[in-house]
Amino acid sequence: MIAGVVTASRQAIIHLTVRGPEGQEQEIEAVIDRGFDGTLTLPPALITVLGLVWRRRGRALLAGGSESLFDIYEAIVDWDGEPRRIAVDEADIDPLVGMSLLYGYELIVQAIEGGTVIIQPLPQPQTYRISATAARHGASMILVGSYSAGQLAFKA
Repeated sequence: MIAGVVTASRQAIIHLTVRGPEGQEQEIEAVIDRGFDGTLTLPPALITVLGLVWRRRGRALLAGGSESLFDIYEAIVDWDGEPRRIAVDEADIDPLVGMSLLYGYELIVQAIEGGTVIIQPLPQPQTYRISATAARHGASMILVGSYSAGQLAFKA
């Protein structure tokens, strides 16, 4: 679980540790931006300090309809206690956490000053298979997709 806080300016923030390829690391304060579909933005100065490796150019369509070109780097972020290799978009703004980094997690925000921000993994769906024994006893079914235990009912 990752915890953060809502600021007086109504921004949901969390703290993350970001590492470069040679082990340089920096703790950052990042704003959660649900309108950003990338992983993380970092300002050019921090990208330089961390020695991040350039990977490619990116293109974004901004809210006003204009297009922006930017550089994309690679970094390692400590995410929910595990190192995760991610793409970092260079942007001359405060760091933003986007939906690609949040993917597979639940975001809970108490939208008041000082409110808590919680990011926790979504439960993993379980896959169920019918055994050969059940098939020999006349049970038959086809399961398509992933189902939780509460979603399944069996009839013989």
